[in-house]
Amino acid sequence: MGACRRGRPVPRFPKIECQTVTPVLAESAAPRSRTQRQSILKQIMGMPAGAIFLVFMTLQIVCITGALLYPDEFRYLSPQNLTILMKAIPVLGCLALGAGVLMIAGEFDLSIGSVYTFTAVLMASLVNTGLSAFIAAPIGILTGLLIGSLNGHITLRFGLPSFIVTLGGLLFWRGAVLLYNGAVQVRFDPEPVFTSLFSGTLFGINAAFIWIVLFVVGFHLLLHRHRFGNHVFATGGNRGAAEAIGINTSRVKLIAFAIAGGMAAVAGILATARVGSVQPGQGAGLELQAIAACVIGGLSLRGGRGSIIGIFLGVLLIHTITDVLLLLRAPGFYLDMFIATLIVLAAIFNHLIERRGLA
Repeated sequence: MGACRRGRPVPRFPKIECQTVTPVLAESAAPRSRTQRQSILKQIMGMPAGAIFLVFMTLQIVCITGALLYPDEFRYLSPQNLTILMKAIPVLGCLALGAGVLMIAGEFDLSIGSVYTFTAVLMASLVNTGLSAFIAAPIGILTGLLIGSLNGHITLRFGLPSFIVTLGGLLFWRGAVLLYNGAVQVRFDPEPVFTSLFSGTLFGINAAFIWIVLFVVGFHLLLHRHRFGNHVFATGGNRGAAEAIGINTSRVKLIAFAIAGGMAAVAGILATARVGSVQPGQGAGLELQAIAACVIGGLSLRGGRGSIIGIFLGVLLIHTITDVLLLLRAPGFYLDMFIATLIVLAAIFNHLIERRGLA
């Protein structure tokens, strides 16, 4: 009453009906959910291996669906097919991991296919002379490390493009295989323990596949959780800026070259232990497949960008496509055409990402 006498009107609040609020909430819920989905998709695409992960998972969904609908015609999920995949993936995986680390550092190695063959022939021939495989295998890996270091030393000492130096290495070590052993197959008959360790099975999983998973985890920790990895990315991204903050870029590149050569030797060991022999020309073309897996996995051709998970997914994608085409009984040249198209599209996509500054 006092407020009314002083001329102050009593405030009246409008009555809010529940029916007027509910449509507003219903209208805003749908856009919000769409925004959340778009945000999740954008976060995945923003990850270093996000795009290749989406492509790989989409392909897996299609393959698994086809295998469930047509189990007799498309035997993608058969134990035999999965075993073949687990045996094939580690060889290209090891080559791609070594090549990928070097690409992130801003260099290339085209000789890894020839190094893969040369070290495998060396290891097998040493075993045939009576040496234990547990001694011959480390000698092969050491040889791969030395060859990679030699490539790096020549590249850095004379300021030459690594493409040219390792192209020469490709031809040199391919000829060295013929000079060392001739154009004949070399049998590999190691101790049963060595065979079980590198080509046996553990809980139904091929041993070589377990090795490549361990390598992926180790390289991921090295490049993404260790100071050396930061130096590799800095060296490949901007060598001048890396040197300005005290990074020895020549040392980083030399180590990356050695890693590429060493992983090529490891790939040779896994392949030779699986087959029980090595052919003089079996590594031809593997260097291009390894680089293709890296490009498909999101590595920049200019260096300084990429991820270990992306490299591994690139390897899985190549082998999955190969397997699908074989299961569909497609001609062999279809595979080359499809992989070539995928490489170019991946390179274009990576270039667009770099230009827009999304990575």
